[in-house]
Amino acid sequence: MSEKESDRGKTVAKYESGDYVKAEFKDDETGESEWMWVRVESCDDSSRLVFGWLDSEPVVNARDLHLGQRLAVSYNNIKQHKKPSELPRHH
Repeated sequence: MSEKESDRGKTVAKYESGDYVKAEFKDDETGESEWMWVRVESCDDSSRLVFGWLDSEPVVNARDLHLGQRLAVSYNNIKQHKKPSELPRHH
């Protein structure tokens, strides 16, 4: 089996500083979740973590999270990945 064949299906997304990822944040008490944008600072592919800042105003998790909060997000919780040029900005 070639290296490409053995790696098929195991592709790991590469996130760069300044990129945006949409991640799920779940409230453990209520079971509710919401999807919010995180601006990427860096990532650790081996640990499958993105480090960055929350770029959405929380509604469901407002008591635990706030706009601009620095956090780490598992690759498993990421649904979308966008370059800054792909997002309309309100700033």
